Amino acid sequence: MPLLEPDVAPCCPPLTERPLTAEEAVRTAAMFKALGDPVRLRLFSAVASHEGGEACVCDISDVGVSQPTVSHHLKKLKEAGLLTSERRGTWVYYRVEPSVLAAMGHILGRYAAA
Repeated sequence: MPLLEPDVAPCCPPLTERPLTAEEAVRTAAMFKALGDPVRLRLFSAVASHEGGEACVCDISDVGVSQPTVSHHLKKLKEAGLLTSERRGTWVYYRVEPSVLAAMGHILGRYAAA
């Protein structure tokens, strides 16, 4: 799965480049806040690592919580812009937004390399 689509610009500069603006900080915090919950992080990882870059909710719901709780966490990941979804019949398929992975990597990349 590619981490950066050619026409997608990262949302924010690396943390070591300049201070984030208030708007950049709000967007970035929302992404990381959504991933701050262990169940959400497991769901995000399950979708990101699933063959083909997308996963049916039926394939990723075994994370130790009830189905309504899984749905709640997936909704939070979608609201944060980390996942997109598509209904196909009775199932919903989720995909990780490649631009979001690129943005998170870009924000942390230069800092992690230092």
